[in-house]
Amino acid sequence: MNYRHAFHAGNFADVVKHLALVSILTHLKKKPTPFAVIDTHAGRGLYDLSGDEAKRSGEAAWGIDRLRGLTEGPRTLMSYLDLVREFGETRYPGSPLFAAKMLRDKDRLVAIEKHPEDFQALRRALKPFKRARVLEADGYAQLPSLLPPPERRGLILIDPPYESPDEFSLAARAVGSALQRFATGIMLIWFPIKSPAAANAFSGEVLAAGPGKLLRLDIDAGAEGERMGSAGLLIVNPPFGFPDEMQAVLAVLAPLLGRHGPARFSLNWLAGQA
Repeated sequence: MNYRHAFHAGNFADVVKHLALVSILTHLKKKPTPFAVIDTHAGRGLYDLSGDEAKRSGEAAWGIDRLRGLTEGPRTLMSYLDLVREFGETRYPGSPLFAAKMLRDKDRLVAIEKHPEDFQALRRALKPFKRARVLEADGYAQLPSLLPPPERRGLILIDPPYESPDEFSLAARAVGSALQRFATGIMLIWFPIKSPAAANAFSGEVLAAGPGKLLRLDIDAGAEGERMGSAGLLIVNPPFGFPDEMQAVLAVLAPLLGRHGPARFSLNWLAGQA
């Protein structure tokens, strides 16, 4: 599967992933001590929803476009929408821009992207943010050298394009390596669900890496033709209260994000349920 992000920016999976990101970063900011965010597959940083790729897929119409009229809801949802609205209706921020916008002066972001064109776009998008560092590199290869972060607090986001047939295994090995160096870190791993069996096997590989706490979030927006209709998140060491926050947000979004009726979602502890 090739999940080049320009075709899918602002779709239902992006919405849920970025809501989870906002929730986690909000939690990290509750303590005065600094934290680091490491985005291993940062992409371009900012996406043009009026561009050829986005218009060809039309996926934002079933994602962020259905949320633009919301004026009230859970705090995490409103914080997310406030950030999106800063960029107008024809642009959608990627994960590194969400993170950069939420950093305090003492926090920092490392955004990694290996595709040369996407790296140049990412560097332009993050240029205004002094606490953001951009690396042109393979995120999997670069990650071990960045861990543990000096802050000893932070988030690792692993969100590859799934271009490689062994991407699931690469991502699971990256999680295992990261846990050896930064066992207390929060990790957010996004994955498409084309095959439930493959998604379950991937979850099992991450579980075998030995995280103390592991939560899985799935959302099924309804498949249509060859489009991806389901995606998931694995959250290593989710913050206290994160499941309840996401339950509240997804209850509001479920009627809005489904293609053929309400979207369906599930939250399941795979390890370390409180």
